[in-house]
Amino acid sequence: MNGLMILIITIVVLLAAYLIYGRYLARTWGIDPKAKTPAYELQDGVDYVPADTNVVFGHQFASIAGAAAINGPIQASVFGWVPVLLWILLGGVFFGAVQDFAAMYASVKNKGRTIGYIIESYIGKTGKKLFLLFCWLFSILVVAAFVDIVAGTFNGFQTAADGALTPIPANGSVATTSMIFIVEAVALGFLLRYGKLNKWANTAIALIMLVAAIALGLALPLYLSLGTWHILVFVYVLIASVTPVWALLQPRDYLNSYLLVAMIVAAVIGVFAARPDVNLPAFSGFTVNGQTLFPFLFVTIACGAVSGFHSLVSSGTASKQIKNEKSMLPVSFGAMLMESMLAVIALIAVASFSSSAETAALGYTTPSQIFAGGVANFLTVMGLPQDVVFTLINLSVSAFALTSLDSVARVGRLSFQELFLDESIRDEDMGPVRKLLTNKYFATVLTLVLAYFLTQVGYDSIWPLFGASNQLLSALAFLACAVFLKRTKRKSFMLWVPLFTMSAVTFTALVITIWKLASGIAGGTYRWVAGMTTTVDGASVLTAWGAGMQLVFAVLILALGVVVVAQGVRKLLERTPAKA
Repeated sequence: MNGLMILIITIVVLLAAYLIYGRYLARTWGIDPKAKTPAYELQDGVDYVPADTNVVFGHQFASIAGAAAINGPIQASVFGWVPVLLWILLGGVFFGAVQDFAAMYASVKNKGRTIGYIIESYIGKTGKKLFLLFCWLFSILVVAAFVDIVAGTFNGFQTAADGALTPIPANGSVATTSMIFIVEAVALGFLLRYGKLNKWANTAIALIMLVAAIALGLALPLYLSLGTWHILVFVYVLIASVTPVWALLQPRDYLNSYLLVAMIVAAVIGVFAARPDVNLPAFSGFTVNGQTLFPFLFVTIACGAVSGFHSLVSSGTASKQIKNEKSMLPVSFGAMLMESMLAVIALIAVASFSSSAETAALGYTTPSQIFAGGVANFLTVMGLPQDVVFTLINLSVSAFALTSLDSVARVGRLSFQELFLDESIRDEDMGPVRKLLTNKYFATVLTLVLAYFLTQVGYDSIWPLFGASNQLLSALAFLACAVFLKRTKRKSFMLWVPLFTMSAVTFTALVITIWKLASGIAGGTYRWVAGMTTTVDGASVLTAWGAGMQLVFAVLILALGVVVVAQGVRKLLERTPAKA
């Protein structure tokens, strides 16, 4: 087996899935092209903003296809390429794409409301409050992990054995280009809103902006430390999460979507040209490095197979931009399948290296660098310069992560605000405490401050809890959508297997994670020191502060998940009259 054969199988499976299963779901649930969508019905110029299908697709794909679609398969490759490939394909088609479509469909049919509101309408107010608290905690984990990934990609210096700092040109170029992207996105946002140009003119301008940003980034690399980038990225997220979607979110995703799609197309062409060997074992065993295949394969690979975060994007931002119900299938189902393609390419990239020792010798210490190095090696077969391609692929990965950060920070802010909103109380009748808690700036700052503390422990330490929480969120999304479909007399059987599978996976993973964190703190593995990291026997580990914070999050998330699932399953099984 080589990488080309894996890619061909993937393309055939995903294309057939869209044409057959995706269209079947659309026919079964019902699509009304003449219906007035929430984007028009509730248009407010901030969150509800009608946009063309390609623009919303760009937002959806760029938001869901974060660095996790690359990191997950590469980290899970220790189990062998066969289980990773099977879970990406089966999970992507029958779990991930179904969840994303169902969440967007339920949201559009409920005035563009989030999964939280759908839970309130069809399960109950208590379930909604618990779900919103869960979403807020989960958003903090995602922001913490992704900020560290982005800052690591921008980090301009490498520390040598003697402590000397060496500039990293590729990272500096990625940083410059990404900063220019943000400025260009704002300019493009005003052009799209007020320029009244046709979509081809807008596309041409967007491509020119993209090329200019890349050229300037390669020519003028920006060198800043990891700690500085942590702060700057958080400042950016703070601004982006409260800015109207038309001014930054839509145009920046529009720009990024071209880069991201071009990256995937280039990688596919590279695989066809290079036909890389697969040097990973087909299967490494059920227990590898102290982790068992079940449940950790299924929580390590989230984006690319199924990710609960996607349901927040589908129902939180993208559903409010849909102009026609016909757009829901390509925007949700189609974007998820493209992300599965990206995950398979990441698998092929890591499998093309002979060993982890080879990647370490090349200086590839993170999954995104391994991915960029593998794709660059594929394209050098066609005569392209390795260093330029490596820089461009790293740029694309950072674009994925920045886009996801924008969306999840906004979702976290909205979840915290909704937690304290009461439709029976008018804004002018709110007390000072409720007004503070529902203030978007306070909600954003609180979310980001907590995420900043978690960021200091590093994304690799957060990832197991992030993965388990993410997949539990997918179980809750399946549950909410299944109850909605049942109560509106639509078929929901296609959600039952994903619902109970992801519940079993995530509850098991969370219990194991809680046990390990608690045992580490009690046994002294984690030290109560002033800094956030220390070493034990030469190995870098979390301090007890970081482990303690994760333990609190894990216990709360598990408890909230159990209660919401119990309430939802009871509603799912009981006989109830149809709700229009």
